[in-house]
This record gives sequence, structure tokens and C-alpha cells, in this order.
Amino acid sequence: MTSARLLVTGGRVLSMDPAIGELPSADILVADGRITEVRPDIDATDADERIDARGCLVLPGFVDTHRHMWQAALRGSGADQTLDQYFATVLHTLAPRLSADDLHLGNLLSALGALDAGVTTVQDISNVDKTTEEHTDALLDALTESGLRSVFAYGQGAAQDARRVRSDRLHAKDGLVTMALNAEAGSDENIRRAWALARELDVPTALHVRGGSPVSRLHRLGVLRPGTVFIHGTGMAAGELELIRDSGGALSVAPAIEMTMGHGLPPFAAAAAAGLRPSLSVDVEVAAPSDMFTQMRAAFQIGRFAALQGHAGPEAALLTAREVLEFATLGGAEALGMADRIGSLTPGKQADLLVLRTDRPGVAPLHDATAAVVSSMDRADVDTVMVAGRIVKRAGRLQYAGLPRLLARAEEVRDRLADR
Repeated sequence: MTSARLLVTGGRVLSMDPAIGELPSADILVADGRITEVRPDIDATDADERIDARGCLVLPGFVDTHRHMWQAALRGSGADQTLDQYFATVLHTLAPRLSADDLHLGNLLSALGALDAGVTTVQDISNVDKTTEEHTDALLDALTESGLRSVFAYGQGAAQDARRVRSDRLHAKDGLVTMALNAEAGSDENIRRAWALARELDVPTALHVRGGSPVSRLHRLGVLRPGTVFIHGTGMAAGELELIRDSGGALSVAPAIEMTMGHGLPPFAAAAAAGLRPSLSVDVEVAAPSDMFTQMRAAFQIGRFAALQGHAGPEAALLTAREVLEFATLGGAEALGMADRIGSLTPGKQADLLVLRTDRPGVAPLHDATAAVVSSMDRADVDTVMVAGRIVKRAGRLQYAGLPRLLARAEEVRDRLADR
């Protein structure tokens, strides 16, 4: 439920807002789903609810800019797969067997897994074939049911169905679930058609790019536009990241999957040189966990290793924990065009936040709060999660009442797929 006035008290606040900074002990007042004050000793005797955050860290919810959420129904099934094997097994063999109910299960399970780990916003790159309106609606219903803030990046379906989704389901730009278009490359004609549809619907675009000069091709075709999320960006030719920057686009890096499946070295140093702040993403849960702690650590370790070993160029600077935490919060909000709403604990923004416990054997003693989040914490340390002022995880427990039945259904889907 959403309390009209809620006060988070006494936490160590990592606001991610340069004007507010890090506060050793402060309160956060939430009213009607928005942050109204961030400072010590807020007098709010009329608050409907209080959350005691003493001894805890309070920070913005994590933002995942690229996840194929329906694949949560297949979690862990592709840990040993290369990218080509993943295409053959998951996309071409298993995906066609999934019913609308299975897709609902996958999206809902992914959303709840995200919330459990403090991820309050996900861009769902919905690349499963939507053979009927029922399939599309099942995916959307799951997002709505979960309470997650999400961007539904429609893909692999008919243009008319995308128009229906925009007009009937996702017409508001400021709703909890909004729309984008997964405008993947193909023939020149298909590219022009997909990007024209995005302009017609007035929604952002997202697509995967790696190797060669894919951004230059889009530039040549005249379709580049602000607000596009370019996913991976590994192994591209010189100048491609600069084209993303100049077009007003953003970069989403999935470091764990990029290394596991062989996409190439995540381009953290090249992005910095091009003046791009990347965001982070989980990508596919068939081979990666659903939390951003894993992604932050992977980014931190890979980025520093590449710089120290000379793989990132002679001028590459070492990534810092602060930069990586920015990638996972404000950087994600910027990539999705939501920095005016989320990404930092700023008065006026939506109350998407999390409370992290520091009194754990794997975390204490706390020396550097930012470093602790990036290097020491995981989903077990997530005590409370709030989306638009609504508490979705409290005292370490998700508030979704149907979780036991959902997990049982997930096992049923697993067993059915294994039998065929």
C-alpha cells in the first residue's frame, strides 16, 4: 500500500544528487508518492508511517536499462552457452513453446526478482514473438501487477499491435509502465519502417549494437534520434560511440553477459573517452542473476582490469566505485529519459528508493558507504524497497502475496519444457 505521508528516519543517505550529497544521518519525507524533503531532523509528527533506517544506507532504486524479462521462466538454463548457442536454444527452440500464461509468468517472476534486489526500474526488451494480442497483454499485465516501474520496449510483433498497445494500454508518458520500441536492425527498408513507427507512436527506441559500424549505418539512413538506448556497443569501429553521444542517445552495458557469452570487452573506457556515461543492465536471466550488485561488481572489475592491463588504451582512467554506482542509478535514469523523475533522492522526484542493511557479517564494519554497496552487498542486504512511495519489500520480505503459487508455476513450466 502507499502511505500518504511516509518518513524514512536516521539513515545514511547516498542521494546521488550533487546538491545534496551524502548525509551521515538524515530523514526522507515522502508525500503522495514523491520525495518532498531530504535533510536531518525532519519534523513530521503527522506522518502516516515511519521507517527506521538507523544503521542502514538509503539510496535511489537501481535502474536496469536492458533486460529480456520473459526469459526469467528459463533462469539458469543457459549458463554455459555462447551467444550463438543462446540464439539457437532459447530464442529459436524454447521461446516458440511458451504460451501467453508462460510469458506472464516470466515477466512477473523477473519483475519480482528485480524488486527483491532493489531494482525499481527495468527496461523490458520484449524480444519474444507476440503471435497474438493475448501474448502481448500477458506480458503487460505482469508488469502492471508487479508494481515495478518499467519501460515495455515492444519488439517481435505486428505494427498494428504496437499501435494498439500505445493507444489502449500505454498512452501515458508518466505512468508506472511506459512504452518504447525495440527497433532492431535488418534490411534498410525494415530499419526505416521500424524507426518511422517509433516516431509515429512518439516513443523512444532501443536496439542491440556490436562490432563494425552499426551506428554509422543508422546515421546514413537518417533515422538516428535522441532518446535511443544502444545496447552493448562492444567491438565497434572508431567514432561509433561519438555518434551515439552526438545523436542524444545512451549506452547500456551488460558486463556479466558480455564476458560470459563472448560479446567482447565492455566499452567503459571508450565510453568515457567519448563523453558517454553508460548505464548497466542484466540482459538475460538464463545466464546472469537478476540483481545490479552483480553488474556493478562486474563493471568495476572488468573496467579496472582493462585499464590496468592496457586493454583500454593508454589514457584510460581507473573506474571508481562512485562512478559505477552512478551507472546503476542516475545513469540508468538518464538513459531512459527519466532523470527528472528517478535516479536520485531529490525533492520533487518519485519516491523510488531502497534501504540497505549494514549490520551484516559480510558488510560490517562500514568504512566507505559507496564502496560497500559496490563491493560487499547483495540482495540479502536489501531490507526495504519503495516504488513511487509504495513499499514493495519490507523487513527483507517481498510484499507480493502470490509468490508461493508463482514459484510453483515456474517449476511446472520448467518441467513441461524439459519433457518436450
